Amino acid sequence: MRFVEVNGVRLSVIGLGTWQFGSKEWGYGSDYAQNDAGPIVTRALDLGVNLVDTAEIYGRHESERIVGRAIANRRAEVFVATKLLPIMPLAPVVERHGRASAQRLGIDKIDLYQIHFPNPVVPIAEQMRGMRRLVDAGIVDHVGVSNFSPGRWRAAERALGSPVLSNQVQYSLAVRKPDAELVPYAASSNRLVIAYSPLAKGLLSGRYDATNLPKGSARANDPLFLPENMVAARDLIETLRSVAKSHDATPSQVALAWVVSHPNVVAIPGASSLAQLESNVAAADLVLSGEEIAELTAVSDAFHPVRGPAAAAKVVKRRVRH
Repeated sequence: MRFVEVNGVRLSVIGLGTWQFGSKEWGYGSDYAQNDAGPIVTRALDLGVNLVDTAEIYGRHESERIVGRAIANRRAEVFVATKLLPIMPLAPVVERHGRASAQRLGIDKIDLYQIHFPNPVVPIAEQMRGMRRLVDAGIVDHVGVSNFSPGRWRAAERALGSPVLSNQVQYSLAVRKPDAELVPYAASSNRLVIAYSPLAKGLLSGRYDATNLPKGSARANDPLFLPENMVAARDLIETLRSVAKSHDATPSQVALAWVVSHPNVVAIPGASSLAQLESNVAAADLVLSGEEIAELTAVSDAFHPVRGPAAAAKVVKRRVRH
């Protein structure tokens, strides 16, 4: 396992995302939540993963509870990250929710507490006031944000009066927006980008194409999986397969290795099974050459999926049709 050190924190470049723990959107069912999720966390720790990310909204608190039970006897090995659902995040609300998350996780201190997405109504100073109270009370160690623009990230830091360690954003070979400012800012400022959906919900695994679209709602409702986008992604998928073949790896492992090849970037893929977890973790030790990174970047640059309202409308039509 490789690690990234940022602001005194040492994190595995491949972490574990737990959106699917207890969430119906992925279609894994209660059996997965009850019997598979806990062992996946345990195995991740065995393999050297120390970053486990959850959120109060995942499974309506169930993900936090599952993670808490899984790490109960191994707390010292885990950097626990969770997120606040910022609905009216006034300072007392932020403080109350942070304490509730710690309780569900069964821990005295949350290592990283993140605002899940920006709230344009409540001033960031008010939100950070709640975060500061949690830090001062010893309930939170580090503060983070998620889905924040560079400007909002800096504003959060000014309001907090101390480093906002991380920004968790969607980042992969299929979603490159963080490359413009967020990734360079993290590298130059001793901050961290946490890449969620680093496999673009499985698009980069090569499992799907225009004739084999995903069925689960978390993927089927994503415009990225529109048939025309699957066609547009063919060159990217084929390049992933070609690079993977030269390393005796999988396209998913190559896609993850590309993400974490960037300074101060870690990835938090989910896992539906122990086998998938082990495959994801192995990507931490896959070193791509400069030429391979450049080739993947170039073919990613040429991928222009249909996005925005038009794409969303097509998803709705497809849902109604089926």
